[in-house]
Amino acid sequence: MREDKIAIRTRGLTRYFGQKAALRSLTLDVPRGQVSALVGHNGAGKTTLIRLLLGLLPPTRGCAELLGCDSQSLTPEVRTRVGYLAEGHFLWGWMKARDAARLQRETFPRWDQHLFDSMLKFFGVSPDSRVRQISRGQRAGVSLAMTLATDPELLVLDDPSMGLDPVARRALVEGLLAFARRDDRTILVCTHLLDDVERLADRIAIVSSGRLLVDSGLSEFRDRIGGWTLEAEFGAQQAAQIPGLIDSRQTRERTHLVVADPDSETETAVQRISGTARREELTLEDAVLAYLRPAAMVGSISDALENVR
Repeated sequence: MREDKIAIRTRGLTRYFGQKAALRSLTLDVPRGQVSALVGHNGAGKTTLIRLLLGLLPPTRGCAELLGCDSQSLTPEVRTRVGYLAEGHFLWGWMKARDAARLQRETFPRWDQHLFDSMLKFFGVSPDSRVRQISRGQRAGVSLAMTLATDPELLVLDDPSMGLDPVARRALVEGLLAFARRDDRTILVCTHLLDDVERLADRIAIVSSGRLLVDSGLSEFRDRIGGWTLEAEFGAQQAAQIPGLIDSRQTRERTHLVVADPDSETETAVQRISGTARREELTLEDAVLAYLRPAAMVGSISDALENVR
């Protein structure tokens, strides 16, 4: 990919906290003008990655770039082109919404007051409202308004929808979709909510235990994952026969398989194990959770609960 087409670049990015590796040799390109979703379980390394990208942490090894600038040497000019929305939407409780605008306006030369006012109106917040007196969803709206009104080229969001009710989540996503319509804007959003990924993202990156497992266009990712349902015994010996097997999950007497890049060889191998095997339509959630499901998680919760007396 051409240098001028990349908003974020990492090469071998690694970060240890003591003896624990939070990120392991992560290499990733985030293209300009698209929405990329960063997905992973708690502790996967997503927030560590964001902090490294923003220069808030030094890497143990490797490097990262934002808008062509080394993350450890971000200039004030580059920082004004990057918007960051942190998990929790922290704002001082004594502040009025108009105070928040004044705080941002002093730092960002491309501040758009009209956009800020419009976003407050969209979220139903008066400029004279104090942060401590508005709902969590409205605080998220004020935070988003503060971020978008800086007119960032690159928007980095760390779990922006966490803890919001469905109405507030919908409003937040609609605000991001409006921002993403501009071709010259790039979004990297870290989220656990796969509904948001489906609505927002052009690309998906899946991280587990500090390693990058998937980096793909969203539609391509869906097309390259296949599923089967088997009514047959399935163990390590059978798993070894299926090329590209990502996950196998048991529910009662059935086994559900998720396979990357299935082809005729996959179909033959599955039918060899069970002649009654059926193709299964997978959702995005099915595909993502297949990559993230711990290997130690065997069987199903319904089977476990059946054994409870």
